[in-house]
Amino acid sequence: MGRNLPPLAALRAFEAAARHTSFKDAAQELHVTPAAVSQQVRALEDYFQVRLFLRTPNALRLTAAGRRALPKLTSGFDDLCDASALLTDQARAAPLTISVAPSFASSWLVPRLGSFQKAKPEIQIRVDATERRVRFEAEDVDLAIRYGRGDDPGLVSECLISSAVVAVCSPEMVHADPPLRYPTELRAHTLLHQQEIGAEQVENAWAMWLSATGVDGVDATKGPRFSTHTLVLAAATAGQGVALIDRSLVEAELARGNLVLPFADVDALATPFRYFLVYPEGSGKDRRLLAFREWLFAELDRYLEGGG
Repeated sequence: MGRNLPPLAALRAFEAAARHTSFKDAAQELHVTPAAVSQQVRALEDYFQVRLFLRTPNALRLTAAGRRALPKLTSGFDDLCDASALLTDQARAAPLTISVAPSFASSWLVPRLGSFQKAKPEIQIRVDATERRVRFEAEDVDLAIRYGRGDDPGLVSECLISSAVVAVCSPEMVHADPPLRYPTELRAHTLLHQQEIGAEQVENAWAMWLSATGVDGVDATKGPRFSTHTLVLAAATAGQGVALIDRSLVEAELARGNLVLPFADVDALATPFRYFLVYPEGSGKDRRLLAFREWLFAELDRYLEGGG
């Protein structure tokens, strides 16, 4: 059975005015004008068809009906404040759940998360590494880091990192038979594909790179496909072929010498895709989200300036 409630704003105005026996003092508490409080009280009197105040030029006095209603209204608003505080405490205690592609999670985000936990130990983080695009309205996810065009309807999309891909392989492949020193020599080698970023993007990645480098005679659709960045890098490290990877995700392997850039004269190829921080439009006041967002952009600035 539904509740047939009177206007809550009018009840709040009456309760404040009744406690203070003053429209002026109630207006200061509610951050409105005394006239607005008076109008709300009159609306409540019209709603119930009963007088709540006796108004004189020098005083405001409660009627018998007003005196009877005041204690329960005050208690009700106190209970409402307690319930709101309880929900707020529960929201603050809940973990901040981040949906992120496994490639970005393992290569960029997770190695840096320790600094966020040190700065904000009161905020619990849960990383959901998944290739699928979560539905915020149906899943317990607060924000996501997505690779794409940033055109998700109903979501705030903030660009994190532009995408630029590079061809990588094991050091041994550079001197293999046949060797791998120039892009045209890819005709004799296997292309490795990463599938987690979306079928359309995977199919286009090698085609775009080959076109930009002026290489023909290579079938950009052939070669094994791997569901995660980790797997395609493992295949490249094992000498199974040449992978096309976002430069930001392969820095660590290049630094360790596990992988190399075989084509010294070929620059990273910018793509139309980016990494975006996305979250529902109504989430902008979540303090946990705001704290994570501030930390994330600070880390990005440090990374882009060459600070690791």
